[in-house]
Amino acid sequence: MHAGNENTADTVLLAGVRRGERRALAKAITLVESTLPEHQARAADLITKILPARGTSMRIGISGVPGVGKSTFIEALGLYVIAQGHKVAVLAVDPSSSLTGGSILGDKTRMEKLSLCDEAFIRPSPSSGALGGVTDHTREAILLCEAAGYDIIIVETVGVGQSEIAVAAMTDLFVLMQLPNAGDDLQAIKKGIMELADLVVFNKADIDPLASQRAVAQMRAALSMLRPVSVNWTPLVVSLSALKQDGLETFWQHVSDFRLKMQASGEFESKRKHQALAWMDQQINSGLRQRFKQHPAVAAALSEISAAVENGSMTSAAAAQRLLGLAS
Repeated sequence: MHAGNENTADTVLLAGVRRGERRALAKAITLVESTLPEHQARAADLITKILPARGTSMRIGISGVPGVGKSTFIEALGLYVIAQGHKVAVLAVDPSSSLTGGSILGDKTRMEKLSLCDEAFIRPSPSSGALGGVTDHTREAILLCEAAGYDIIIVETVGVGQSEIAVAAMTDLFVLMQLPNAGDDLQAIKKGIMELADLVVFNKADIDPLASQRAVAQMRAALSMLRPVSVNWTPLVVSLSALKQDGLETFWQHVSDFRLKMQASGEFESKRKHQALAWMDQQINSGLRQRFKQHPAVAAALSEISAAVENGSMTSAAAAQRLLGLAS
């Protein structure tokens, strides 16, 4: 596509995003996720232009082990807040296929009712090996959704590795989901992850109410021994049943209270400013890594040096220094 045609297409795409057209929003996110250099340049220009169009949104990160019911909870929550007059965007980061590198895309099929709502936008994206279970471009996708008029942005992670840390670094409120009847939950939860949580949710409380009550009490006791991340908010623990849509009103009231307290203290805006700087650092690291791999000398020598590391004739450290030297 020639530059003139690209500019026209991007202008049309930008207008579509600002009008809240889901097709245009999907195409814009596809553009920012592309690894092609020409697409990356267009995506950067698009993001710069949509920044003034961002609305006032609430960014909610949700993580939890597989089977905890994240998709069921997100669908129930999405339908609930839509009924309250909101527009909801769900950025569900799926595990990438180890064979094709593509997204399994299971979340969209599990949120059938929500996906049919005009006020909802669901975007499954492959993690593609990105650290933290979120894509390199999840932050841009958040900005695009905000520009399209979605005022509730939910980021669901795959719940593995550093996903909790990554999603907490790009959202306003972090929700950690747990199962009430999965044994001694506290033994399986790392202190660092617990410290990130603004809200801890025990789902599927309808299955065993007594187990849910015990789990909530245990978690509250555990959190009381940790120093809160914010002086303006003490993490809360709630139990609910997403399947039965029981407890959603209480959960959402806590979210609203959190936002009011954070905004009143100035911490809401301060946190976003720090996140923007962290995003810049991440983009620099990502860009350097990509440029390194695309360097002609590195590309020419990578296969041979990798083989040398595999057969033991060269150490990993020496190989890395050799490749870095080629790129300098």
